[in-house]
Amino acid sequence: MKMIFFAGFGDIARRISQQAEVAPLPQAVITRTEEKFAALAARGFETILGSFDDPANLEPLPLAGRTVFYTAPPPGGGYTDPRVGVFCDQITSDNLPAKVIYISTSGVYGDCGGELVDEQTPLNPQTTRAKRRVDAEVRMQSMAAEFSVPLLILRVTGIYGPTRLPLQRLRQNHPVLTPEESNITNRIHAEDLARVCVAAALKGEAGDIFNVSDGEHGTMTDYFNAVADCFGLPRPVQISRAEANLVMNPLMLSYIDESRRMDNRKMLHKLGIQLLYPGLIAGLNACKKELEA
Repeated sequence: MKMIFFAGFGDIARRISQQAEVAPLPQAVITRTEEKFAALAARGFETILGSFDDPANLEPLPLAGRTVFYTAPPPGGGYTDPRVGVFCDQITSDNLPAKVIYISTSGVYGDCGGELVDEQTPLNPQTTRAKRRVDAEVRMQSMAAEFSVPLLILRVTGIYGPTRLPLQRLRQNHPVLTPEESNITNRIHAEDLARVCVAAALKGEAGDIFNVSDGEHGTMTDYFNAVADCFGLPRPVQISRAEANLVMNPLMLSYIDESRRMDNRKMLHKLGIQLLYPGLIAGLNACKKELEA
C-alpha cells in the first residue's frame, strides 16, 4: 500500500487517512464540496473536485497503482448504484488500481432469523438499500474480473462512533421494541472498522469477502439502552411490534425487521485484527471520552 485514493471522504475514510498519515503515504481523494476540497488540499491531498453523480464533468481519476477505499454510499432510491458504475468506468488498462476495498453492508444477507451468518451465506437482500449494495458488489466484481484488479468486499454491520450515536432519538424519547420482540443486531466501532480496512488492504487477497463486526450479538433495544445509560439519559419507552408498525418510520422498521448473528472469525483470523472495542460498553465509553475531550 504505497499510495491511496479515497472514493468518498466521510468519517471512516477520515479515520483511515489518519492511520495512513502515520506512514506517511501519498493520498488522493474525490470530493463534491468546495469546502472539503480546500481543507483536504491544505492537508496535502491530491484533491479532485467532482461527483460520481455528474460523470460528464468528472475528470480522470488518478487510480493507477493506488489502493482505493470506496466508501461512498449509493444514492437514495431504486435498486442500483450508478455511482459505482461511474467509478468502474474510470478504470482502464492504463489506470489500474493496485487494489480496491469496497465497503458494503451486512444488509445484503437480509433477515436470517437470528441465525449465524458467515461469508458463504447466500445473499438475500430485502430492502431497496440492500439491493443497491448487492448491485454495487456485482458491478465491482465484474470490473475486477475484466481488468484483473484485486477486489476485497467488507460487509459491515451497524457502525457506531462519537458522531454516530442515537443521542437525539433518545432525547426525543423515540420508542424501541420490547426485549422479547427485538431482533438480533451486530455492531462495529468506527475506529475498529478503519483498522479493518487498512488490514484488508495490507493482508487481504483478491476476491476476499469479510464480515466486519465486533462479534458481540445484541438487540437494537440493548443498544439504545446501553447508549442511554452511558450518557445519563432516560432509557427509551418500550413498545410492542404491533405498536411499532403504527408509530415507527419505514426506515426504522426495516432495521428492526431483520435479525442475524454475524460471524467475524474470518476477519479476525486472516487479517490478524485485535479489536480495540470487542464489546459495546467499552466502545461507548471511548465515544463519551472523545466527545468530552
